Amino acid sequence: MSVAEQDLNDVRAALNRLGIRAAVEGGAASVQRLGGLTNRVYLIAGPHRSTVLRIPGAGTEEYINRKVEAVAARAAAGAGVSPEVLASTDDGLMLTVAIANAVTMSPENFATIPGAPTRAAHVLRKLHTSGATFDFRFELFAMIDDYLKVLSGKTVDLPAGYHDVLASAESVRQALNARPLPLAPCHCDPLSENFIDAGGRMWLVDWEYSGMNDPLWDLGDVIVEAKLAPDKEAELIGAYFGGTPTPAEHGRVVIYKAMCDLLWTLWGLIQHANKNPADDFWTYATGRFERCKALMATPEFRGHVTAVARG
Repeated sequence: MSVAEQDLNDVRAALNRLGIRAAVEGGAASVQRLGGLTNRVYLIAGPHRSTVLRIPGAGTEEYINRKVEAVAARAAAGAGVSPEVLASTDDGLMLTVAIANAVTMSPENFATIPGAPTRAAHVLRKLHTSGATFDFRFELFAMIDDYLKVLSGKTVDLPAGYHDVLASAESVRQALNARPLPLAPCHCDPLSENFIDAGGRMWLVDWEYSGMNDPLWDLGDVIVEAKLAPDKEAELIGAYFGGTPTPAEHGRVVIYKAMCDLLWTLWGLIQHANKNPADDFWTYATGRFERCKALMATPEFRGHVTAVARG
């Protein structure tokens, strides 16, 4: 994607703030706009190395702590699951090393690239067992409360029945609290596009929502985000556990498939209220909410909640 002169000016200004003397000034480096729902992301291909610059989106300071994110990004790089962070600022500018010969994943790529779910499972397992420490506790129901507070100051309606579904999720909260897993460093926002496939190895990028969490959140969320078909879902789960999970482990994954939709519904509404032009975020939010309701209404879901509570 070509970039306009204003983008180049913004890239130059960001690099100057980061203390990076870049070949962008003399035209020796090329600048390409990459994807991003809330931020602007650029690939800067220079004569000696390529880097990725992230410029934070307007309004993201409402719900993202950039200092905490930078700690997580550096810890993840130290754990060997994320690119090296070259520079960052407390308000969200970040420059990282670009992964060479990489494919940015998508639901389509997860469906068609052989072994992609397995490699995603392996990088998540490597992260979760790394011993890294993040400066944030990603707690599902506390984050729902925080997002509802953000939305209370905006002109936007919740999808009809949201509070009813949230109330019915109390059984989920009780089951999870009855059998908590040890907290682990988690990505917490495993969009397909946050996986980078290179040379038979998967990397993770974008640590905005990361924190110490139940590691099976990442599995449930990536299944939803990548729209994995049943066989690909089974491949991911089998590769992560190294075999068949227990009923309680499988139950946690399924629970989080619903709960990530319950949470990210509110995130989508914040984007809608902020008039983020990257997508139709009302449709995004209501679609996620309807998918959450449908899964929670199944008898199988209630069985998974029971299995988790029993441990």
